[in-house]
Amino acid sequence: NINSQPFMRWRDRFLFVAEAIHKAQAETGEIKGHYLNVTAATCEQMFERAGFAKELEMPIIMHDFLTAGFTANTSLAKWCRKNGLLLHIHRAMHAVIDRQRNHGMHFRVLAKCLRMSGGDHIHTGTVVGKLEGDKASTLGFIDLLREDYVEQDKSRGVYFTQDWAGMGGVMAVASGGIHIWHMPALVDIFGDDSVLQFGGGTLGHPWGNAPGATANRVALEACIQARNEGRNLVREGPDIIKEAAKWSPEVAAACEL
Repeated sequence: NINSQPFMRWRDRFLFVAEAIHKAQAETGEIKGHYLNVTAATCEQMFERAGFAKELEMPIIMHDFLTAGFTANTSLAKWCRKNGLLLHIHRAMHAVIDRQRNHGMHFRVLAKCLRMSGGDHIHTGTVVGKLEGDKASTLGFIDLLREDYVEQDKSRGVYFTQDWAGMGGVMAVASGGIHIWHMPALVDIFGDDSVLQFGGGTLGHPWGNAPGATANRVALEACIQARNEGRNLVREGPDIIKEAAKWSPEVAAACEL
């Protein structure tokens, strides 16, 4: 874990991030956040880091729920609810469990465990991009994360009807090798109640980070508008992005990569 390495001074890093976030909020008038990772070797250290993030008025923190364990994660989830922070869940170590063909379990099981443990959103793969996965099964465990009632659908890996009753849902996070050309497919697959996380797809913009963020936002809003107008995102996706590039120089520059 990045926070467990001696050279990664977590307090200094939290302070640097908080300074940047407050600056961005002042300039844009929008709420900004950063996944400050509070995962630690002990629960006491974990809560110390979470408390420091709260002191810095950060709206969200992150936790590695598998490496830390369910007891630690549930405790942190309850603390976040009580203290008004969002909890982003990283699935570090999942591949050891769910990417091996001769042992382990499917990620949908881990996703259901996380929903019971607690968290606001979790990495789920992308279907497109670096963390590709089967679309049907991905949609299956996305529904298991965020819907109250999920009917049996073996084609999507849902082998029995799941009634979550009043248990809170978890948003899916699409992350891993995604960029603006993936936007139509991401909006089509994940819908509205999701998080689209562009790392390299933002930082890799030829004009820098801020234009990269602008390009992503313009592409997202263009796809949502096109969907709401009844256009087919899968079939017309490239045309929608090209149309946005005609009036957004940031999108045009990103399209050239």
